Amino acid sequence: MKLIFLLLFLLISLPMRAQTRFNMTEGVTDISQEVYGLHMIILIICAVIGVVVFGVMFWAIIHHRKSKGAQAAQFHESTKVEIIWTIIPFIILIAMAIPATRTLVAMEDASESDLTVQITGSQWKWHYRYFDQGVEFYSRIGTLPEQITGQVAKGENYLLEVDYPLVLPTDRKVRFLITSDDVIHSWWVPAFAVKKDAVPGFINESWTRINDPGIYRGQCAELCGKDHAFMPIVVDARTGDEFDGWLVSAQEKQAQDKADEQKLLAMEMSMDELMQQGEQVYQRTCAACHQANGEGISGAFPALKDSELILTDKAAHLNIVLYGKTGTAMQSFNKQLSVQELAAVITYERNAWGNDTKDVIQPSDIEQARQGQ
Repeated sequence: MKLIFLLLFLLISLPMRAQTRFNMTEGVTDISQEVYGLHMIILIICAVIGVVVFGVMFWAIIHHRKSKGAQAAQFHESTKVEIIWTIIPFIILIAMAIPATRTLVAMEDASESDLTVQITGSQWKWHYRYFDQGVEFYSRIGTLPEQITGQVAKGENYLLEVDYPLVLPTDRKVRFLITSDDVIHSWWVPAFAVKKDAVPGFINESWTRINDPGIYRGQCAELCGKDHAFMPIVVDARTGDEFDGWLVSAQEKQAQDKADEQKLLAMEMSMDELMQQGEQVYQRTCAACHQANGEGISGAFPALKDSELILTDKAAHLNIVLYGKTGTAMQSFNKQLSVQELAAVITYERNAWGNDTKDVIQPSDIEQARQGQ
């Protein structure tokens, strides 16, 4: 019996000590800490039940064994026993359901938010749009390709780095509207206790209020295709004043980028300039599906090398890059890339790997294709 009480003490006290990598994280939001507390309550209840049940069972096996002359009792259908072992689990379940329900209701209450961010998943990146703020951008993996292929040593945050993190304030309630452009993804940041599926054609809602500034990392938690492992999430949580300053600078930069894009429409780029930039854009955005050599993946992603569409129909080529193709993994790059990047990558695809169409696509051609849509 002393051994049973010792085991019970260890099972209860050990999880309550400092966090280890074997336990859940407490996180940096009130909700995440509620979830952690709920987890610990349920864990302790399960541990107590386990110790009591197995303790009684092993005690009965040892003290009522045949070698000690124990005789099995002969009784059937005890109403009292039936009532007891029905009522006790019922009471335990109610005791567990009350805090669990309270936490779940709080997790779903995204009302009275101060900031709304739309999160759209696509293969294999995240698009963030700040409602009513005029700021939106794509967030892609920032890990170097050389690390992925093993040519250089892997960094501390291998596969958990992005080019543009989601910037959020710490003093406001932020509502997330989560959806997808293609397949099901899942936006998951453990430190916030936020994990919501991004489903095409549906909008799921979640929220957070971050207590501490810092960098918080997560990743897509739904198997979404061949590059599922290369779809990280990075959130840069800043104080209210720092966030406001960042938002103003982001608004100014995006406004300036739009103004610069208009100037590009009158710009004539050389074939060499377009091919050099186009290769960089292609490797970053297209090679994952169509492969670096343009030969695609048989049965999944079509080859661009010797492609009939590219070699014979320039208008169709521009259209599919700009607006994608419904029912396939080919997504729209109209808003993902600038007019200069679009012109460069289309020029590159039309002249790389021996395609050699000699076609030069200028930013003005992209604008004309947009207007003709």
